[in-house]
Parts: sequence; structure tokens; C-alpha cells
Amino acid sequence: MRVALIDPGSTTPPYDHSLASALARRGHTVDLLTSPFPFGPVPKPVGYRRDELFLPVSGRILARNPRSRSRYVVKGLEYLPSVRRLTRRLRELEPDVVHVQWLSLPRLDVRWLRRVAAASPTVFTAHHALPRDDGAGVDARRRVYDIVQRVVVHSRGAVDDLEALGVAPARIAYIPHAVFEAGGDDEPGPPSGSTLLFFGLLRAYKGIDVLVRALAHIPDARLVVAGDPLDPVEPLQQLARELGVDSRIEWRLGFLPDEEVAALMREAAFVVLPYRRTDASGVLATAIGHGRPAVVTDVGSLGETVCDFGLGEVVPPGDDRALAEACIRLLDPERLAAAFEGTRAARKALTWDASAREHERVYEDIL
Repeated sequence: MRVALIDPGSTTPPYDHSLASALARRGHTVDLLTSPFPFGPVPKPVGYRRDELFLPVSGRILARNPRSRSRYVVKGLEYLPSVRRLTRRLRELEPDVVHVQWLSLPRLDVRWLRRVAAASPTVFTAHHALPRDDGAGVDARRRVYDIVQRVVVHSRGAVDDLEALGVAPARIAYIPHAVFEAGGDDEPGPPSGSTLLFFGLLRAYKGIDVLVRALAHIPDARLVVAGDPLDPVEPLQQLARELGVDSRIEWRLGFLPDEEVAALMREAAFVVLPYRRTDASGVLATAIGHGRPAVVTDVGSLGETVCDFGLGEVVPPGDDRALAEACIRLLDPERLAAAFEGTRAARKALTWDASAREHERVYEDIL
């Protein structure tokens, strides 16, 4: 079948690439309709076609200056032309299924989404089942769910969230987030040492402040915080100084190319994800692919994945003492070795080929 994958803001290039490639390996014709990714190179298409028809000008502005305020103005001017290009391209492609991964402006995007869903069977992946804001954001998300034929989620908790919003269970497809493989033919080596790693986009909701507080109760451990700061890091650095742990924290700020991520993983004993809220995490999927266990909070699919495969420790969100105790437990060599075996089991089960098969079933069902 012909599948059009849509990620208007190029929000998750590795996810888009992995799913598109896996669907192509199963014999489907896949077109990824997206925008330029401003923070670095994206994976080259394998078996599918990538078409950057959204936001071509603002994408280039962002690439030159990711913090430019003018990008918002240019994005606004480009929105309607981008939507027109999308609808025109979909008419040309005549896809059997349209699969929308993200919506940049849900309150506005529902207009073109409604037209698309009227013309082609349409699936939406709810990477975050509930928006981070309340009120109007929830209403807009509910309208999205009413428009599409199926909603894909990555956690069992998200299934409950959608049902609470009134989405019929038959219209929800639970497909676990697949693992991002490290690349190369060699199996990841076992972890060692006492370096904790937090990486990815640095956002307040990810609980980095909780991790900094926890570090004060983890003797002899060091912490690497690596990633692009979308929220200010100065308050976190001030907190580290106040707690006397600043000398044990290394800040590697900026976009992380794949080779830097691989080096960080080799140095780390495990990753720590103290998120206050999320549904699924590409960071956890990346860590597992590199054979690194994890200490996570029990939100979304994080706790589900860690518990299902025994690849680390799970704690309540916002509890720095519990987080510290879990990190200390996992630093024990025997526990760390057992959790490493859990990452092997997860890599074997959570493949992109398995994910593509599940998506294929969803597409066939609505066809």
C-alpha cells in the first residue's frame, strides 16, 4: 500500500526515518512529508522518499540561528502556503493511508486534518496523549481524535487517557515505542563505573532539578547533562552550586550528533530520566539500543518498559530521595549487570520491524 507519513515540524526525524524504513522493507511505498530539521543532519532515506515541503524558509533560518526570534514571524507567514503544498501533494500521491505523527498547531491544524481524513483513511500517533497545557489544548486534542480513524499510542497508560477523553477502545492502537539501535555490527558493551547520564532536549518538565537534588545523596557519582537547552539551565546550575555538587556535574550543552551520543553512552553506567510527565521517550529507546540501563520515573511508558524487561529502576516522579536510592541500587555491579541483560531482551522484542507489522495491521483494519 502507499503510506504518507506526515511530521510537519520535523519533530522526531529518527522516529520518522525508522518507521518509514521499516514499512518500506515490508514492501510499502512510503512518502515522508516533513520540514527541514534545523539542528543537524537527518538520516538519509532508505527505501522511502523524504519531501521537505513544510516551512522551507524558517527551517533555513533556524539552521543558521536556532534562537532567532524572527523564526516565529516567518513560520506564521509560511503556515498557509505549507498547508496548501501538503494538500496538493496528497492529491498527487493518492495514498491508501495518511499517518500523521505530529501537529504543530493543533487548534489550526484540525482544519486541514479534517479535509485529509475525509479524502483518505487517516491515523494519528499521539506521542503525548494529553497536551502539556489544559483547557483549550485538551479540547483541540479531542477534536483531533474525533477526526481520525485510529489513534496510535505508545503506553498502556495513554490508552486509559484516551478512553477517559471519550475515544472508543476499538479506535485506539497500542504499539510500544521501538528501540533505536546503536548502529554497527557489534553488540553494545556492558556498562561500568559511576557516571550517570541525562541527555536529550533540556526541558523543565523532564525533572532535571530533581536529579540535581538527588545527586547530593549519591556519593562518588558524577553526572553528565547533555543536550540542547530549550528551557534556561542557569537556575539548575545555581541549584547545583547551592547543593555543593557543581563540581560533579558536566554540562554539555547543544545539539548532540549521533557520534557524540555513542560516546556518552560508552562513558555512562546508566541513564536517568526523572520526567514529571511524558508518554514515551526516544531517549529511553536510544539508551536501550546502546545497552544502557535506566532509572526512570513511573510516567507514561517509561516505567512500563523498564519493569517489563527488568532493565533498571522505577521511582515516583518528583521524589529526589527515591531517585537517589534507586541510582545507588543500580550502581551495584550485580544489579547493573542484570539490568544490562534486560536491555538485551528489550532490543530483541522492541524492533522497528515488529512495530511496522503492528502499524500495517492498523492500516489494513481501516482499509
